[in-house]
Amino acid sequence: MPWRIFIVYHFTIMQSAHSLHIGKGYLIIMLHAHLPYIRYPEYEHFLEENWLYETMTETYIPLINIFENLVDDNVDFRLSLSLSPPLVEMLNDDLLMNRYQQYLCKLIELSEKEIYRNRKDVRHRDLAKMYSKRFLRIRHLFENVYRRDLVSAFRGLMESGRIELAVSSATHAYLPALMTEPAAVNAQIQLAAAHFKKYFGKKPAGIWLPECGYNPKMDILLKDAGLKYFFLESHGALGSSPGSRKNIYKPVKTPSGNTVFARDSIASRQVWSAQKGYPGDPDYRDFYRDIGFDLDYDYIKPYLPDGIRTFTGIKYFRITNRKSDRKKSYNRAKALQKAKIHAENFIESRQRQILSLNKRLKINPVITAAFDAELFGHWWFEGPEWLDHLLRKGSGKGKLFRFITPSEFIVKNPATEILNPSLSSWGLKGYSATWIDPSNSWVYKHMHRAAKCMREISGKNIKARGLVKKALNQAARELLLAQASDWAFMMQKDKASEFATRKFTEHIVNFFALYQEITSGSINRERLTFLEHKDNIFSDIDFRIYAG
Repeated sequence: MPWRIFIVYHFTIMQSAHSLHIGKGYLIIMLHAHLPYIRYPEYEHFLEENWLYETMTETYIPLINIFENLVDDNVDFRLSLSLSPPLVEMLNDDLLMNRYQQYLCKLIELSEKEIYRNRKDVRHRDLAKMYSKRFLRIRHLFENVYRRDLVSAFRGLMESGRIELAVSSATHAYLPALMTEPAAVNAQIQLAAAHFKKYFGKKPAGIWLPECGYNPKMDILLKDAGLKYFFLESHGALGSSPGSRKNIYKPVKTPSGNTVFARDSIASRQVWSAQKGYPGDPDYRDFYRDIGFDLDYDYIKPYLPDGIRTFTGIKYFRITNRKSDRKKSYNRAKALQKAKIHAENFIESRQRQILSLNKRLKINPVITAAFDAELFGHWWFEGPEWLDHLLRKGSGKGKLFRFITPSEFIVKNPATEILNPSLSSWGLKGYSATWIDPSNSWVYKHMHRAAKCMREISGKNIKARGLVKKALNQAARELLLAQASDWAFMMQKDKASEFATRKFTEHIVNFFALYQEITSGSINRERLTFLEHKDNIFSDIDFRIYAG
């Protein structure tokens, strides 16, 4: 905007802030970290395991490092982060962490070859050097600073008081679709709460419902698990009975006493939308132009899992123009400057929003901006730096808002209004269309039947020991893994649907095979041992969670 208008605008904001005594609202930044459970020890390489390695390199380790630097610099920030049990299990798996070390070593080797290959191309040579330095730094942090234990690093951040950790359901199931068998939903929630306590030393206060999926019948199950709050998409709160126009910005209680925080679509869209949000800026790095697809196959093949073209994380081009394949080279310095500008723009936007809400609704609003954690770094390369600027700048004096965690907000501003939120999710059209449509609806008849069988067989074998107990525990694992929302989501995507179908089928077939063996009294010990080694999530699971 012209400088004269900017000065008038800035003066008006500051004048309004002074009249409101500063700090007339709150901002909750909520990041949800989750990846589907992928583990194939029977193969030397497995393409989809790279999903974890890529995101560790581009998101989890950079974010941990940024948060620790903020703590060390005594920045008074607050942030909420949910960690799904499948992600925690994979981060705690020796096999996967050994493979991740190998993955990093190959990336470093490739980046060094890229420096040589681009020796006559100054711009791309410097980018190759940037990647080499970055990968070496990530390996140093992983091996020497975090000692291959990112879960402990997250726990340390929680103990700093700056970050509040929340849980998600056991295998990130889309819970509204499982409510025909409440025992299955209860198992997903109870197991997740126990898993959180095992790794983080205390019960979780809140839960990120997978896909923000909510059914009013889940309220009592959440309360029974000792949870205090959860998050909803905005229309889930606005559609409450009775309704209230303040629900999005003034949390309410459910009939069971849970506090509901509604995601603000305005603040969230400003960040995550590739079309209208910051990540679509032409100066930012293009995610899809990767040398794993661009370079000569014989050159890149040694760095591809099983020789399959995929992302390496080395990308030399910026978004430029989404409608054109002709991309300009990436300028890291310019992109980081843009991230800083966008962070300041986000702060100014929230201040304007809070002023408007304060005047219109006569409340001190809380704005909940929720995102997938993987947006920051993996999908949006400059996202971690944007978040760093936001937390540093937004925590300074003279702001109309302060960062806060859900638990802190509940203590300072306990909800008094009791409402019953409506069925909702943050998927397409806001309900269940994403996870229940013609491409994937067939999975639920198998899930429902399996959940019913699990409940019945658990009740009949409540005192099971030895081999039968082990088979029942493994049957529970296979059922939980089949219930993951990831498979139904990916079945909608052309490139991932085949793998998702194969993955769901694998787990549901494993379940019914174990069920038949248990009921017939003829358990295949060798096959059971293989499954226990392969699908070893929740090592201390007790099948009786399904028996009530």
